[in-house]
Amino acid sequence: MPGAETPGLMGGRPNQRRRTRKDLLQAAARLMKQGHRPNLEDIAAEALVSRATAYRYFPSVEALLVEAALDVAFPAAGEVFAADASADPVTRLLAADAAVQAMMAANEAPLRMMLANTLQQVARGDAGGDTPARQNRRSPLIAAALEPARGEFDPAALDRLGKALALILGVEALIVFKDVLQLDGAEAAAVRAWVIQALVTAAKAR
Repeated sequence: MPGAETPGLMGGRPNQRRRTRKDLLQAAARLMKQGHRPNLEDIAAEALVSRATAYRYFPSVEALLVEAALDVAFPAAGEVFAADASADPVTRLLAADAAVQAMMAANEAPLRMMLANTLQQVARGDAGGDTPARQNRRSPLIAAALEPARGEFDPAALDRLGKALALILGVEALIVFKDVLQLDGAEAAAVRAWVIQALVTAAKAR
């Protein structure tokens, strides 16, 4: 059953718990597409989990609905690279970055709300251990960008590269560039491109 959990499995199934969180997001998205504004009980029933399980992952139905909309909006690898014949990792990573930036520009307010919800949840101690506080959408996109050039990297360097790139392709970088450094969009894009090139070069040197 999608997302099903039993008390005996709560401590040792991190992959299952990530899937359960994703199931809740997808269930919320399906209900919203039907024109509903679902409550947490509706979403839990659609995801085939208990209401208590849903509350372990999301502090409120508002937090769940905000992230569900963002989950749908996040660019899919198949769309980003559909017409890209290049195997060059930098070219593909820049395409991924551009797609993520476009999504964030269209959804900045809800992205900031999601980040605030996550920080509050962690500060209260409601997330941690095997319970993910955030959905990892960027790593699959990064992996797809790097896949054609996988053979150019040592496996350990490729793994580290993917993790380092996750610092650049996401809302946290937007906060740093826009709020902390107060860069305009063009300068922020130039810095991200420089970082992407530098990280790929460093990973190939391993």
